[in-house]
Amino acid sequence: MSIFPPRPWLKSYADNVPEEIELPAGSLYDLVAASVTEFGSAVALEFFGATTTYAEMGQQIDRAAEGLRLLGVQKGDPVALVLPNCPQHIVAFYAVLRLGAIVVEHNPLYTPRELRHQFEDHGARVVIAWDKTVATIQDFPEDVAVETIISVDLTRAMPFTTRALLRLPITKARESRAALTTKVRGTIEWKKLLESPPIDERIFRPDAADVALIQYTSGTTGSPKGATLTHLNLTTNAAQARAWVPTVKRGEGCVVYAVLPMFHAYGLTLCLTFAMSMGARLVLFPRFDPDLVLPVIKKRPATFLPAVPPIYERLSAAAREKGVSLKGIQIAISGAMPLSAAVVEPWEEQTGGYLVEGYGLSETSPVLMANPVGPTRRAGTVGLPLPNTELRVVDPENPTVDRKAGDEGELIVRGPQVFSGYWKKPEETAAVFVPTSDDGADWFRTGDIVTVDSDGFVRIVDRIKELIITGGFNVAPSEVEEALRAHPSIADVAVIGLPSEHSGEDVVAAVVLAPGATLDEAAIRDFARANLTAYKVPKRVVAVDELPKSLIGKVLRRKVRESLLDA
Repeated sequence: MSIFPPRPWLKSYADNVPEEIELPAGSLYDLVAASVTEFGSAVALEFFGATTTYAEMGQQIDRAAEGLRLLGVQKGDPVALVLPNCPQHIVAFYAVLRLGAIVVEHNPLYTPRELRHQFEDHGARVVIAWDKTVATIQDFPEDVAVETIISVDLTRAMPFTTRALLRLPITKARESRAALTTKVRGTIEWKKLLESPPIDERIFRPDAADVALIQYTSGTTGSPKGATLTHLNLTTNAAQARAWVPTVKRGEGCVVYAVLPMFHAYGLTLCLTFAMSMGARLVLFPRFDPDLVLPVIKKRPATFLPAVPPIYERLSAAAREKGVSLKGIQIAISGAMPLSAAVVEPWEEQTGGYLVEGYGLSETSPVLMANPVGPTRRAGTVGLPLPNTELRVVDPENPTVDRKAGDEGELIVRGPQVFSGYWKKPEETAAVFVPTSDDGADWFRTGDIVTVDSDGFVRIVDRIKELIITGGFNVAPSEVEEALRAHPSIADVAVIGLPSEHSGEDVVAAVVLAPGATLDEAAIRDFARANLTAYKVPKRVVAVDELPKSLIGKVLRRKVRESLLDA
């Protein structure tokens, strides 16, 4: 049993935030279908100024779902999405779910090696991919199960004038077009999918208990694995987010900016599913660039802006430099890395709104807790558990034993947004759950060391797991080490995270050089870049004589980190 008084955090909730919410009864598809019915003529999506209404989006979802069904996609089939933020991404997401199939989100900037490993794990036969990534997928070895690739040209979702400018015979236009799209062969074009008739209403529809999403994460143990999230997990987390911000009203007045990638759990829930459940205008940015965001702010500021601290810093600085007012941005939610007062104070001064920190993991859909959006927020903490969320603080060596109130310990949680396990990995699943002694769900081990004060505010102290969090993305040290060990000048390597003023942590590699080799940091980083996506590439490579190891020969990354910090 918990050592805390019954849910002490409830007394610190902001006004009008409920202690409990009623769990959603339907699926993610039902959620968006309800908004299509209620807000049909309102703008659902905005992309470089081009808009799509809820009614138009609903029609596209139903046609794309029928196109996928005709390609053989059935209930329970994994379907891979390899897309940046764009209107096609939203339509594809809900079309897959309409069939009871499972969305598998992927970072389109991953290297062939990274993508291949995930495809080998989930086994999707059908892929909906940005045309710039098609060649990578077509080069997969024969034992990868991909049969059908549906290619997406981002430029088709842009306004006509923008597309026309991209076709001008000048160098800048050619470069811009080449960055956005390319010609491909051997695929089905996305536009062909939308020529399908609308799906028959009698075709199977998913329910709340069905798996909706496989979200790849490094988890609490370091090796990437697919967290399986149900429709109930995701609809509940969107509902919890709505309950947390009662001042944000549903409908056309709600504007959500998607500057976070939707292949990331944070962006998927707080941008995509939250916005669609609110009947909001979701403004899509394929990547974060202040020069793309500021012109939109001038026309229509965000009501709700989820992001990470470096984004708030850059946007705040760019707005000051260009003389753009940020007034009107009501609520900004920060996650994935610590939020400092040096970021909060200028942001709130410029916007007149709130910037508060939250916390979660891919395995929890992802949001577990957040600071109140109001004067009771507490700097330096990740806030309070959301409605319907319980926590305990336990001995990390024996998670059945609770710590005393105020003592440090591992955070374990349970709630309707917590996943049921990793895709086809029962042993790894069992390792992250603590069986319950009551009739409730088992407790999920977050791998984070925390303290909880008497008002229920949670403060992150340390991580048991050795994940590196850089710019809001998780990096598994073992994955980077595996890539670097293939370099001929490296005999051994340990990868750790060191504090960074701008990104939370920098990825740093401590390497033992092979006999006769000399350190060529640039060459090693280039080698890593060919095998790892950019945020996983070490910012620094440091040569060391040896790496500290345990009695069984395991490299002690914590000691490596301590020695580099001392140095």
